[in-house]
Amino acid sequence: MGKHPLLNEAELEAGLLELTGWTIEEGKWLVRKRLFGTFPEAVAFVNKVADIAEEMNHHPFIGIDYRKVTLRLTTWNSGGLTLLDIDSAKAYDLL
Repeated sequence: MGKHPLLNEAELEAGLLELTGWTIEEGKWLVRKRLFGTFPEAVAFVNKVADIAEEMNHHPFIGIDYRKVTLRLTTWNSGGLTLLDIDSAKAYDLL
């Protein structure tokens, strides 16, 4: 996987408009927290995220706190947020 170009502030803002519930943290993380009705529902969501991440070869940081799942995206080899992060977030929004 080659290096992806970093998004500028206008590109990030435009990307956020296409997403649901995502925020930018520390200028380099795309973050979304979701609350599920039960712990098994939260884990089932994470398993679907894992399948998409493997297909895209772009893996989020995932935190599971009982029914709350936190996804954190960044593109390490580019040093920040890229179109790959926006595309991953869009795929997770469809779940």
